[in-house]
Amino acid sequence: MARITGGVTTSHVPAMGAAIDRGETKSDYWAPVFAGYEWSKKWIAENLPDVVILVYNDHASNFSLEVLPTFAIGCAEYFEVADEGFGPRPVPLVYGHADLACHIAEKTILDEFDITICNKLDVDHGLTVPLSLLFGQPEAWPVRVIPVAVNVVEYPQPTANRCYELGKSIRRAVLSYNEDLNVQVWGTGGMSHQLQGARAGFINSAFDHDFLDRIVADPESLKQIGHLEYLREAGSEGIELIMWFIMRGALGENVHQLHRFYHVPASNTAVGHLVLDALN
Repeated sequence: MARITGGVTTSHVPAMGAAIDRGETKSDYWAPVFAGYEWSKKWIAENLPDVVILVYNDHASNFSLEVLPTFAIGCAEYFEVADEGFGPRPVPLVYGHADLACHIAEKTILDEFDITICNKLDVDHGLTVPLSLLFGQPEAWPVRVIPVAVNVVEYPQPTANRCYELGKSIRRAVLSYNEDLNVQVWGTGGMSHQLQGARAGFINSAFDHDFLDRIVADPESLKQIGHLEYLREAGSEGIELIMWFIMRGALGENVHQLHRFYHVPASNTAVGHLVLDALN
C-alpha cells in the first residue's frame, strides 16, 4: 500500500525563484536565505519519494476571478509551467501521477470534499519554487507531483480547520491506494507578509515562531484561527499559512521535526521552512 513518509513546508516567494534562475543565490542578500535549504537538499536526496502532493496557490496563472475553485487537484499526466510577474520560469515540465491523483479525487469527493478535478492545469511559482529549493536545477524533476491548489487569494478562503480535515482525507486516500508508493506532502506559502497598502512590508516574527512551534506539536490549537486574525497578525498574504494545515493533517498525529529554518527578509516577506518525519 502507499504510505506517507514525511512533509515539507516552505514559503514560495517568486523572487527566490528568480534568484535561482539568475544565479544569484550566493549574493550577499540571498545567501542567508538559501543556506537554510542546504540541509533539506541533502535530506531529500537521501529520502527521495516517488510522489509529492504539493499544496500551493495559483497566482492568476491558471485560475482567475472568472473561475476560482476553493480546492482543486491536478489529475493530468503533466503540467505546463506558467507564471505572472517574472514570467514562466526556465524549469522542467512537471509530471504528475494521474492514477493516484484520480484516486485521491474520488476518495476525497466521496468523503464530502468538493474538490475540483483539473485535467489541464498550468502551474506557477507557488509550485515550482518549492521544487527548486529542494531539488535545485535538474534537467527533469526527480519526483512525480500532484498539485493541490487552494484559494487563498479571494475572500472567502477556506478555514484552517477545513484544510486540516482535507489533509486527513487525503491521508486516508493515499493509505488506501493499492500500490507501493513513498509519498510526501508539501504545504507552501507564508509566512507573515503583506505586499500592498499601508502595512506593505509587514512582518510579525513572534506570530511566525509561535505558528512554527504549534503546527508541529499542537496543530489542533492553531486550526481555529480565523481569517481576520490572520489578516491582523500575519498581514494580508499571511492567510497562505492555511495551506500548511493540509500537509499537517495528511501526516497524521505524530510527527518529528527534522529541520526548521526562519529568515527575514526575503523580498519583503518572512521565509519559513520545516521538514517533518511522519511517525504514524
